[in-house]
Amino acid sequence: MPEMLFALDKANYRNCQELFRGERKQDYYRGDYWVDDATGVEVQAEKRAIGPYAIIQMRAAMSQYFRRNQRHIREDATDMCVLWFVRRGTMTFSSQNGSQVVNPGDFLVTRSMSPFFMELQPDDSDAVLEVLHVTVPTHLARLHIGHEVRASSFIAAGRREVAIGRSMLADLFALDDGELAEDTSQLLVESAIKLLGHALRDCAEAMSLRQTVADRRLEEVQRFIEVHLSDPNLCTTMVSEGCGVSQRYLSLLLQMSGKTFSELVWSRRLELAREWLERSDPRDVAISEIAYGVGFKSTAHFSRKFKKVFGSNPRDFRARSLEARAAPVEQLATQHSATLQ
Repeated sequence: MPEMLFALDKANYRNCQELFRGERKQDYYRGDYWVDDATGVEVQAEKRAIGPYAIIQMRAAMSQYFRRNQRHIREDATDMCVLWFVRRGTMTFSSQNGSQVVNPGDFLVTRSMSPFFMELQPDDSDAVLEVLHVTVPTHLARLHIGHEVRASSFIAAGRREVAIGRSMLADLFALDDGELAEDTSQLLVESAIKLLGHALRDCAEAMSLRQTVADRRLEEVQRFIEVHLSDPNLCTTMVSEGCGVSQRYLSLLLQMSGKTFSELVWSRRLELAREWLERSDPRDVAISEIAYGVGFKSTAHFSRKFKKVFGSNPRDFRARSLEARAAPVEQLATQHSATLQ
C-alpha cells in the first residue's frame, strides 16, 4: 500500500514547511511551501516509492503554494524532474519563461534547477484538489525522455500517450504490496516515462513545424506589403487575398512581427519617404511626388505623419539634409582653393 508522505490539518498546518518533504526530508527538494488557512485545512499526500522514482498522490481542500528560488537551488542542488497530472482543480506554474495553467487532463514536466512559483487551487464546484505526480531524477528523465528537459514542458489535454501514461502510473500507485515484483514495477514506470517523452517530442516537433510555416507565411506577407507599399488602397483584405490566408491568420502572423498592420505599413512608408527626401533634390522630385510614391493619398496627411514621427515637416527636413550634404563639398572646395593660392 502507498505510505503517508505528509498530512496537514488545523493542528499542524503551520509546520507545513517542515513536513512536506517527509519524515527524513528525503522527497522533493528545498523550497518555500505554505497553505491557505482561510478555509478548513486538509492536505494528504501519499507516496509509493519504486526504485529511484516516487509516485505521489495529493488531495487537498484548500489552496497551496510552493516557491523555489536561486537561494534554494544554491543550498540544495537536487536536480529532479516532476511529471504532473491534474485530476481535479488547477495548477498554475510560473517561471522565467512565463506562466502555464494546468487543468484536468493536461500534462506538465517541471525541473528543480530553475526558479519557479507554483499555485494549486481546488475545484470550484466541490473544493477538492487532486494531483498525481512522479518525481524523477533528471539524469534518468534525460535517459528515458530522450532529450534535455528544460525549466518546464506542457502538453494540453487530448494526447492519448498522456492518458495511457497517467493510467499506468495511477494503477501502479494503487497496487497492493507484492502484487508485482519491484523490477517489474520499475520497468512499467520507465515505460510510462518513455511514452510521455514520445508525446513531448512529437509536440515539440509539431510546434517547431508550425513556427517554421508561420515564419514563411510572415515573410510572404511582409514581401507582399513591400511590393504593394506604393498602392494607397493597400489594406488587410488585399494582403490576405494576395497571400491566400484568412484575416484572422493574418492578424496572428502580424502579431509575430510585434506590429499591427497599420504600424507596419505606415512606419515603412515614412522610413522610405525619409530616405528619399535625404538623397533627392527638390529640382528633380517634388515632395508631393514622394508622398504619392510611398502610398499617401494626400500631401497634407503625409506632412502631418512625417512631422509626428521625425519632428519636422518634410520641407524643412529636406532643406537640412541638403545643407548637410553640401557642407563637405564646400569644405573640399575651400581647401582646394587654398591649395591653389
